[in-house]
Amino acid sequence: MMGRYVLGRLGQAVLVLWAAWTVSFVILYALPGDAVEVRLGAAASDITPEQIAALQADYGLDQPWFTQYLTQLGHALTGDLGRSFENGQSVTSLLLENLPATAALAGLALILAVVFGGGLAVLANGVRFRWLSRALLNLPALGVAVPGFWVGLMLLQLFSFRIELFPAIGNDGFSSLVLPAITLAIPTSAVIAQILAKSLHSSLGEPWSDTARAKGAGSVRVLFRHALRNAALPTLTITGLLVGQLLSGAVVAETVFSRTGLGRLTATSVSAQDTPVVQGLVLFGALVFVLTNLAVDLLYPLLDRRTLQRSTRRVARPAPVEVS
Repeated sequence: MMGRYVLGRLGQAVLVLWAAWTVSFVILYALPGDAVEVRLGAAASDITPEQIAALQADYGLDQPWFTQYLTQLGHALTGDLGRSFENGQSVTSLLLENLPATAALAGLALILAVVFGGGLAVLANGVRFRWLSRALLNLPALGVAVPGFWVGLMLLQLFSFRIELFPAIGNDGFSSLVLPAITLAIPTSAVIAQILAKSLHSSLGEPWSDTARAKGAGSVRVLFRHALRNAALPTLTITGLLVGQLLSGAVVAETVFSRTGLGRLTATSVSAQDTPVVQGLVLFGALVFVLTNLAVDLLYPLLDRRTLQRSTRRVARPAPVEVS
């Protein structure tokens, strides 16, 4: 039963990776111009059409789109993501070079988001004053609505330029990681708080909560021992989806704080139409998304065995009736 469950999730993961690769190829192919023209820029007027055609042939851009697609997909299946049109460096080495900075940023942002969002949801459902609970429940909507770049600029203005507590730019140690991580964590924690607060409210209204209180359990025990575990499933789902949002948000955070990482690499590669790098980044982002959600799916049966039973349930067909 568990093996069938895992195989089904792995099949979905492979399909998502293929779809992400295909969509990125189609979008990049449909863009006007190509990497050769973008790289040459103003110097393109000084080069003959024959020379441009020779460069396009070197990059394989003179082939039909379907041939380019199959060639690049075949290389990707063997682990070869190609080389950058911009500097000739291996795409894999570029990803590995920029990964640690972005992984540290996204990891710290996720931890802060879970702490802030989970704490706010628990506090909103645990306070006795209704006005305070409503005020706390309105905060996540504000966190979602505020643009990420504006949050980053305000944090820079306050904590870097006025108080001078954290550095404004760069990748210089943990202190330079705090403000970008908070910038990423605020909208993410807002979503977590919204989902968890609503789930906790529903769980606390279930009959088993009243039964637990009738047996003498206090409000804090009911909240943490019973309601929180039941409310964790939808929150765990949305947290897995938000990992992809953290990676996309790294583009803004790393740009505002002038940090090196996958976000800055994405911005520069898209502007230069560096197709191999962009496709490698898309494939890496899809891989992170798939692995995160696969881990979430595998955690589901541990929290609720009914999830495994529902995913593997099959309707039994009645045995054929022999007609004499």
